[in-house]
Amino acid sequence: MSRRLARGERLVVASHNKGKLAEIDELLAPLGMDVVSAGALGLAEPDEPAPDFVGNARIKALAAATASGLPALADDSGFCVAALGGAPGVLSARWAGPSRDFGAAMARVNDELAEAIDRRAWFVSVLCLAWPDGHTQTFMGREAGHAVWPPRGANGFGYDAMFVPTGGVKTFGEMSAAEKNASNHRARAFAQILVACFG
Repeated sequence: MSRRLARGERLVVASHNKGKLAEIDELLAPLGMDVVSAGALGLAEPDEPAPDFVGNARIKALAAATASGLPALADDSGFCVAALGGAPGVLSARWAGPSRDFGAAMARVNDELAEAIDRRAWFVSVLCLAWPDGHTQTFMGREAGHAVWPPRGANGFGYDAMFVPTGGVKTFGEMSAAEKNASNHRARAFAQILVACFG
């Protein structure tokens, strides 16, 4: 059964990733929600042992909702490359290491691609909304495109600078926040959650 949040209700965004928080804040801004981040509440980042985006998004959302006593929204997302069997996928953040060095992570993707002709790639975002009683709702968005090298652009975060969406010429790293948020994977998932849970 779908639950809805009222305009102005307090909502925890269960992330410590500054780039992700900025994108989610921009998507939530028109809704007038009272948004607070998990970091601002001093909530710990939970382990993410699930083998898929849905499982990890649920873990993060439930951990924040349980700890705060408030509804919580979590995103689990990743960069997937066809020639690498979908890697780094759910391990996207781990490829960047403890220092979150995405320059090194992008270089690893390029190194593992080597001379592969197939450069198809996609981003996946799963948004999970959780309540303190354990109820959850999940929504998935996907953006297809291809990987490029060298990286281009200093905007965005993660693997954005090496991804060009289908039909485009700019990488996510070359786009403004408004351009990227118009139809990217997270925006596609958010469009679904907006209809189901907000208003």
